[in-house]
Amino acid sequence: MSHKISLKNMVFYGFHGVYEFERELGQRFYVDLDMKADLRQAGVNDRLEETIDYVSVYNQTKEIVENHRFQLLETLSYHIAGEVLRLHSLVEEVTVRVRKPSVPIAAALDCVEVEAVRRRGE
Repeated sequence: MSHKISLKNMVFYGFHGVYEFERELGQRFYVDLDMKADLRQAGVNDRLEETIDYVSVYNQTKEIVENHRFQLLETLSYHIAGEVLRLHSLVEEVTVRVRKPSVPIAAALDCVEVEAVRRRGE
């Protein structure tokens, strides 16, 4: 049996980008997380210890986005996914989507989004 826990549209202020001004001024980043796990025991026993504590996942994501600086969204999303797998042994697969709405491109677009999918054991 497989369950999915999702945290949608988390908003953080971070300092990521290829250009120095992006890493100095910062901007908002939007993050989605989908975690797949077998959570049958939590379903039966109604115990937090048998599931994924999404408050903890939120706080870890916030810490990474707000306190680290990366040039690439690929690196940011990969780092978040790795920490989720490292700190939450029940997670079998995690998908992280990071959106950057203010990109230095002379074009009309809502945002740039990078998606990373990591599985335990990879």
